[in-house]
This record gives sequence, structure tokens and C-alpha cells, in this order.
Amino acid sequence: MRRVLPVAALLAGALSPVLAVPADAGLVPHDRVVSTDPVATTPHVLDGIVNAFAVYGRTVVVGGSFSRVREAGSAAKLRRSNIFAFDLLTGRVDRHFSPRLDGAVSALAAGPDATVYAGGSFYGPGRAMGLTRLRLADGAPVPGFAAPVRGGDVSTLVLAGPHLYVGGDFAAVGRSTRPALARLDAATGAVDPAFTVTPGGGLGTLKVHAMAAYGRVLAVIGSFTTLDGLRRPQVGLIDVGAPKPAVTPWRTDAYAARCRDDFPYYVRGLDFSPDGRYFVVVTTGGAGGARKLCDSAARFETTARDAARPTWVNHTGGDSLYSVAVTGAAVYVGGHQRWLDNPRGKDTAGPGAVARPGIGAIDPVTGRALPWNPTRERGIGVKAFLVDKGGLLVGSDTTRLGHEYHARVGMFPLF
Repeated sequence: MRRVLPVAALLAGALSPVLAVPADAGLVPHDRVVSTDPVATTPHVLDGIVNAFAVYGRTVVVGGSFSRVREAGSAAKLRRSNIFAFDLLTGRVDRHFSPRLDGAVSALAAGPDATVYAGGSFYGPGRAMGLTRLRLADGAPVPGFAAPVRGGDVSTLVLAGPHLYVGGDFAAVGRSTRPALARLDAATGAVDPAFTVTPGGGLGTLKVHAMAAYGRVLAVIGSFTTLDGLRRPQVGLIDVGAPKPAVTPWRTDAYAARCRDDFPYYVRGLDFSPDGRYFVVVTTGGAGGARKLCDSAARFETTARDAARPTWVNHTGGDSLYSVAVTGAAVYVGGHQRWLDNPRGKDTAGPGAVARPGIGAIDPVTGRALPWNPTRERGIGVKAFLVDKGGLLVGSDTTRLGHEYHARVGMFPLF
């Protein structure tokens, strides 16, 4: 019989002082909103798109689909195959870290001992297929780690202690069947037989679009309607601290409605607050009106009971949001949106709408747009945020950020 843990017991543990340690280095609190003036030192990515960041000490690793980068203030173009690294303070591109990955990098996670995990749709060194672990010192694959992904690609990675959580639209990792979601030994890449939570249901290809972890809770969003046979339309929480990880009783039907008949799945980005007490989901889907969560950002309480409703929803009025970063002081959202505070807009600025082209910030308590408005050339949209103690990194497909030239990578400092 499927075991579902009591909500009170699970969340008391997840938010206790002992276990309330962020599983992801990205869960960094800020006491104020970042500046609207980007730093001048970030390098420029000269083509393609940036999909992911990871930070290890002062080293920023950037993943995406691109072939050339350039340091700020330099004319020299450096060849890089969908991944590169630079110094967070100086912006200098690392000449020693230049792995050759032949396809897009969609996800990164900083690993122990100066390493980084990269996931995507590539073949890499050491016969890596869709997932690899690389040394920051020289870009070489870490010996002993092997986790070939089969039947699809990797979209999202979360490192939590000795475990690496992998999400995407794959069918298997190594020789183990794991549709869309797996837990691996972070050192070896071996599939963990104790973790068998399986997305299911719905139409088309199963896919985990994004994950976030806090303590013993792993949040997953994607193209699914069930987790382990339990109704969880597009969003679910998993207790990963149990000997046998299990889906928690937390659930919401907020994403059960389709945006359109041909658009049943529309969740795209996810992030926990630094204290783990709530998380925010962002979506695509087209203008669906105030009653649906299409093209929106929505806050959910981690401690909510059965049939959770969003604490607040902020609609764009018809434009996609792909990425979200929660700092405590703000909820940063990015996509190709024109507006926030726009529940009545249908590709128009409805009553009360505020212009926030390409990037914006929402008050975590009220759910209303904050005055912060640096602007960004919209393009496809922001595909990556990373919160660091020094500010907010932004990755996209365009070249204008904060009214300045910052090609596909930029950073707003925390002054």
C-alpha cells in the first residue's frame, strides 16, 4: 500500500532548526531589493541563449546554447561549446575551463570539490550522454561518475547532500527505468533504488520542467497529472528525507485547468523562499483570465493543507514567465512579459497594469509589482536566475539589460 506521510509530521521536520538547511546554494536571503544598474564586468555571450547558472566560490558556470563569448571591455572572441566559466568579481573568462559539449546545456548544479554537474541534450567527454560532472580546474570529466540519460534530455538538476536529483523528459538513466525523474548518487551517478517516485498521467511526453529543494522537501513541476498515482496536476511535493521517499499530502488543483485545448501543461519555473515556508511557480500558456494561472506567478505556502490555493497570483496578461528567484525581499520573475499586475489584460494593458518589460519584481507578501523596473530586451525571455550574496545573475537570449549592453548574461548588484 502506498504510504503518505502526515502533513504535520513532515513539515515540522522540514522546517525544524536541524533540517532547515537549504539544499540548494541558490537559496540565499537578501534584506533588500537589488540595484537596477547592472555591474559592468559580466562577460558577453555573443550568440544563442543562456539557460543555467551555477556558482562555486567566485566561479560562475554558465550553460546554454552558444559558441562564442567575450569579456567586458575586450574585443577578443573566445570559443566555448555551450558552457563556460568566469570570475564573479572580475568577469574574467576562465581559460582552463572549456569542455566540448555538442548540444545545449539546460541545467547546472555546483558540486563538491570544485566540480559542476551539467545536464541537457549533449554528448560530452568521457561518453557522457545528457549528464556529466566536470572539474572546474580543467573542464575534464570527474572519474567514477557515469549516468547516461536515455530516451530524452535533462531539464533540471538539484544537488542535496549525497544525492543528485535529475528531471527532464528522459525514459531511463543508465540501465534503470526512470520516467522524467531520478535520484542519483552524487559521487558515482548510480541510480538510487530507494527513490521511485514516478510522474504519470496526462497527454504527450512526461516532463519535469523544474525542481527546488528545501530541507527534506523536494518540489517538482512539469507535464504530468499524477505522482505515484496520486493526483498532482503539474505540481507536487516529495518527502525525500524518509527512508523510502514519498509524495506528501500537499496538493493543489490550481493548475488542473487547461490554458487552451492544445496547451494542457504550462508550469515552467519554481523557487523556494530562503526560509522554505513558501514557494513561487511561474507559467506560460497565454492570457487565461483572472481565474486561471496561465502566464502568471503564484505563491503557495509549504505548510498548506489539502487542496492548497495560492496566497496570491500576479498575471502578466498574456506573456510567458519562465524563471523565478525568491530572496525574501522580492520575488524576481523573468520571461518575455510586457506587464505585471494585469489580471484583466488579454495581450493588452488592463486596468492597473504596470509596465515591466522582460523582468520584474513582486512583493512577496502582497503579490503586487514592486517599483523595481530596470527593463530588459524581451526576446524569448529570461531562462536563468541565480541569487548570490552579492546580487542577482540573469541569463537570457537578448543583449539589453538595465538600458545597457549586457549580452545574454548580466548581474544586478546588492548594494
